[in-house]
Amino acid sequence: MGYEVEWSEQPIGRRVAYWRQRRGMSQQVFADSIGKSKSWVDKVERGVRRLDKFSVLNEIADSLTIDAQQLMGRDSTRRAEQVNCIDQVEVDSIRAALERYERLGRYLNAAPLETTSIADLEKSVNHAWHAYEKANYPELAHDLIALLKRAPMVEECVAEEQRPKAASLISQIYQIASTVLRKLGEPQLAWLAADRAISAAQRCDDPLLIGTATTRVANALRSLGRFQAALDINIQVAHGMMADIGQLKQADPAVLSVYGTLLLQGAMAASLAGEATTTKDLLRSASNAAERVGEGHNHYWTSFSPTNVQLHRVAAAVELGEGRLACQIHKTISPQRFQQLVPERRGHHYLDLARGCAQSGDLDRAGNAIVMADRSAAHEIRCRPLAHDIVSDLMRRSSGSVGPQVHRLARNMGIAA
Repeated sequence: MGYEVEWSEQPIGRRVAYWRQRRGMSQQVFADSIGKSKSWVDKVERGVRRLDKFSVLNEIADSLTIDAQQLMGRDSTRRAEQVNCIDQVEVDSIRAALERYERLGRYLNAAPLETTSIADLEKSVNHAWHAYEKANYPELAHDLIALLKRAPMVEECVAEEQRPKAASLISQIYQIASTVLRKLGEPQLAWLAADRAISAAQRCDDPLLIGTATTRVANALRSLGRFQAALDINIQVAHGMMADIGQLKQADPAVLSVYGTLLLQGAMAASLAGEATTTKDLLRSASNAAERVGEGHNHYWTSFSPTNVQLHRVAAAVELGEGRLACQIHKTISPQRFQQLVPERRGHHYLDLARGCAQSGDLDRAGNAIVMADRSAAHEIRCRPLAHDIVSDLMRRSSGSVGPQVHRLARNMGIAA
């Protein structure tokens, strides 16, 4: 499936056709579901007829069980009412830090920039990882701005033998930045940060760090609608690692964790590309690796485990439009093991569950999942544009009939009933 043209630039009729085909609906079946003629659908998909009424767009989105924003190919934008989250000023500061090329200053006789020691930098990076795992994005934004400003020159200012360690820490900073920016609806910046993460990982010659950086690039590509490209890069690097691993039973748990994470992100890309068979194959291979790793580990900050594989099964089912299956898989997840996962993982999973329940028409359960997501990781819900779109869509589809807890959360998020 080619994506030479950015997803956001595709004509809306082509996006309608894409999602209709993803749902396995003929033009006639789709037309019947929205009370239109087959001829009307054909003209919309060919671009002969314009879609310029929000009421019609919402009907189409409901029929295709997707968000209206997703149908229109728009990146969700931060809303002004998202208090206590990362604001535009902070995003602009992160952008400015990413666009700087301090290392060139060494060759341009520029004035020396503020730097820090390896020990202090490592402490700050670990703190940033923990803030990310808690989904504490406001705190993390401040940390990232400071780290992105002072970290790049560390590599140039330390002894030769310390430079690989410095490059490793710099790669991790960019990886955290990429993931957070993607969650906040900034895919272009996420891609830039991920690209820098890979470059730094190559300088420290750590194949596993290159592997985790690869997942950041792939996820940014996914956010840009480049699903096939995201799938290809994950699979390419995972296969390269497998060539080195030989047999799963002989591999180190850290290697298996990174390898399995590549497979999981590949599965997500495949599900978005509508490749159900590839998705299932990748999830099966990831599950085999996870069984070798076991529960309760966090090698290279991946949180890779059998339970995390199950969470990705739910997410992939949602992207494939199999909401009912997603809800069924959720029921098989051990509550005890689920609670052992970091808050970010739990909150993200409840968002996926909410989408799956909404797809299957169970709006009450979708509302409960949103509430649980807020309890698990409040900033994962209140700061992410995706979560705002899900809550807005839920309030609209239920005509405000969801429970009082959902109403209260919607109000706190600045979403009108």
